Amino acid sequence: MSVARDDLPAVSRRRVRLALRAARERTGLSQSEVAKKLGWSLSKVQRIELGEVTISPTDLRALLVDIYQLTDEGRIAELVEEARVARRERYWTAPEHRDYLPSGLVQLLQFELAATTIKEYQSTLIPGHLQTPAFAEATLAWYEVTLSEEARRVRRDVRLARRERVIDHGSAPEYRLLLDESALWRIIGDMVITADQFEDLAAAAQRPNVHVRVLPMDNGAVMGMFGGFSVLHLGADPDDAVLYRESYTRDELVEDPAEVDYHRLVFDRFWDRSLDEAASRALVLARLFDLRAKIARMSGNDQGMEP
Repeated sequence: MSVARDDLPAVSRRRVRLALRAARERTGLSQSEVAKKLGWSLSKVQRIELGEVTISPTDLRALLVDIYQLTDEGRIAELVEEARVARRERYWTAPEHRDYLPSGLVQLLQFELAATTIKEYQSTLIPGHLQTPAFAEATLAWYEVTLSEEARRVRRDVRLARRERVIDHGSAPEYRLLLDESALWRIIGDMVITADQFEDLAAAAQRPNVHVRVLPMDNGAVMGMFGGFSVLHLGADPDDAVLYRESYTRDELVEDPAEVDYHRLVFDRFWDRSLDEAASRALVLARLFDLRAKIARMSGNDQGMEP
């Protein structure tokens, strides 16, 4: 889907809720006081500030002007437009995405378009952004018990499309991948699929916006307990970021500043402890050549056994 990076409902909803919370805190009002002044329920104010629901442009203007005494018409107009964009969520999201993608991933697809830098840690697999079609198929095959064939197709198509947006696009963000060394020793699908994946990873790592580092197993035990996660920076302010976490059964997009900052600090700490990019690429290539050699030997043995 082609979309302007400023026309992202999930991102606009975040901008509105952060602006409203900041305006309320600046006035010294509590959420209860705001709710009482407007005749709203406390839960409505709380859910708007948490981003769980959108706010209408009319209610937004009432909050900004009547309660928070904002007089900057340019800023008011900007936030009103953000509120309009935020309410287009259903129209922005493809129906098959709503039907077959987890909710966190649906939001992530939008935040990736707004990201300036993505920091991703993976402890078990080459991440979706960098997967070849065959590797993606082999990975999703593990979900055959829990996902329908159509659901797996949608996830595969989305996974491959994300590569173009996050890795290959001309205005793609800076992408930093911290990969646990153990991921290089797992065979996904078969040796040919895995070798092709490592060859593709080594090539992608040479792109100017892609930085891949391998965390050696003797340094990665503690980091591995975190599981895979991504921190997406949305601007120059390091605090303007969101966190995405995914496991086999669930995923979530986290906006809590303390949680996001903690994962960012953990990533940065272990990034500095990892192999540099040249050494990391050499290690990936070493695994590639080892697999190619094994494939060649197996092929030779098979041919030697023919009558």
